[in-house]
Amino acid sequence: MIPVTKPFLPTKEEYNKYLNDIWERQWLTNHGPLVNELESNLKEHLDVSNLSFLSNGTIAIQIAIKALELTGEVITTPFSYVATTSTIVWENCKPVFVDIDPRTFNIDPQKIEAAITDKTSAILATHVFGNACDIDKIQAIATKHKLKVIYDAAHCFGSLYNGKSVFEYGDISTCSFHATKIFHTVEGGAVFTTQPQLLERMLLLRNFGHTSPVTFDGIGINGKNSEFHAAMGLCCLKHIDEIYKSRKTQWQRYQAVLQESSKVQLLTITKGCDFNCAYFPVVFESETVLLKVLAALNLQYVQPRRYFFPSLNTVNYVENVSCPNSESIAQRVLCLPLYHNLRKEDQDMILKVILKNL
Repeated sequence: MIPVTKPFLPTKEEYNKYLNDIWERQWLTNHGPLVNELESNLKEHLDVSNLSFLSNGTIAIQIAIKALELTGEVITTPFSYVATTSTIVWENCKPVFVDIDPRTFNIDPQKIEAAITDKTSAILATHVFGNACDIDKIQAIATKHKLKVIYDAAHCFGSLYNGKSVFEYGDISTCSFHATKIFHTVEGGAVFTTQPQLLERMLLLRNFGHTSPVTFDGIGINGKNSEFHAAMGLCCLKHIDEIYKSRKTQWQRYQAVLQESSKVQLLTITKGCDFNCAYFPVVFESETVLLKVLAALNLQYVQPRRYFFPSLNTVNYVENVSCPNSESIAQRVLCLPLYHNLRKEDQDMILKVILKNL
């Protein structure tokens, strides 16, 4: 079986070294030494100002919304994982969908201003598949209209924009460290900000509002993560350069073959983005062709993913509005297998099946 992705796993010996220390200390959670070490190492590797390690990427968006005290309407993209939309609704705000650029798959900044009302408090944009949004244009709009900006950067570990980590942009950026991501802690995530006061607020929010064992400053939740998850992150981070390298090689192999076909559309990387090769999406001419290719790949025990599908403006807990670009791409996009130890022979077979069924 060839899945759409596989988590990188260190050797058992590497991980057990950390487990032995955890057993010795008997400190399992609540900001233990491995969590602190991971946060420090991530700051250095990513070259970011501030971050807080959390239990997952969805909690990260919830905390970002709470920290910025958002209310009313939040402009967002319909082409993302469902957590982007569901979190806005969960936090009692209203998602206002703006259609995407059909080349980059990111929210189209040219369409944002038309969606702004006196109830708009923020823009929550996704850097889709690790491909940075047009950050400069989005920030210019936000500044003009005095809006906050959150970036759902779940896929963006290692991506740069104009030479800096994409996590350094917006008021807050969030990331997922789920097992399916380039860098993972089994389950996990983080919030990033260049504003120290926002970091301080989010640190309170992730730990029930505790300012000491017996004092609190406002409401909070349990967004912490454990020493076991931090240990996995520390192991994976030691191998991150080889993970980047192998994924880039695989991404380029797909690109070299499929860009020669006039029957598929490939992702256009945003100008200024140093892309992390997180995913390889292919857009087919129609949903019928996609389903034909998907069935042929499944017969070869290959499991790509319809990602993202459906377009989020069509889910049953939001006000349905027309986003034709997102709806069209969502019906026709398929993410191909891409992971650290995917074999060249398997990629060649996948490409052969796709080209045969176009």
